[in-house]
Amino acid sequence: MIAPDELRGIASNGLWRQNSSLVQVLGLCPLLAVTTNAVNGIMLSLATILVMALSNLAVATLRNLIPHEIRIPVFILIVAALVTIIDLLFNAHLHELYLVLGIFIPLIVTNCIVLARVEAFAAKNPPWQSMFDGVFMGLGMLWTLALLGGLRELIGAGTLFSGIDMVIPGLHALQLLPESYPGFLLAILPPGAFILLGCLIAWKNWLDARAAARRRAVLAPVAAGR
Repeated sequence: MIAPDELRGIASNGLWRQNSSLVQVLGLCPLLAVTTNAVNGIMLSLATILVMALSNLAVATLRNLIPHEIRIPVFILIVAALVTIIDLLFNAHLHELYLVLGIFIPLIVTNCIVLARVEAFAAKNPPWQSMFDGVFMGLGMLWTLALLGGLRELIGAGTLFSGIDMVIPGLHALQLLPESYPGFLLAILPPGAFILLGCLIAWKNWLDARAAARRRAVLAPVAAGR
């Protein structure tokens, strides 16, 4: 099993310190194209989490049996098999959302986040650690895409969770701004995604800089006392 301290380190890396969207800036294609609303970003992220967790687990389990020379084709084959299963499940049970997400579900196969974690972590670490790494890296992507999609949807249309009825029938989007709100088209278009993503990266860097300054302020008297 995995030690609590090691699990906390993996969680911290995936959710914040090595966030795939805000630090590594991987997977920009779905990040910019799918996050026109929060629901699309959340559902694609959930599909990616499943693929990352299971592919990391499979690769870590088989890593000593896979020849180094053919590891990348084998990794892609494992990821492609899992993505095919997820794609068929979406088509069968969430067909309307499947039509909205379109090609971006199959494109999880080529998502840099998935292949990067398989190569950088799962191929070098035990199965449980690798599975949790995939889960938390995916969760880091989840909150980023949910926040980005929610901001774009709110600024662009004044609503939140548009399309939730495709996932949970009977629920409807929240109208957070007055119905007379004309909308802001730039937020829905790709340039709006770039601008908001840049703002989120700047926000994270600002928080990290403040945290580092507080740590230095706490350690300074200790260092002076020596």
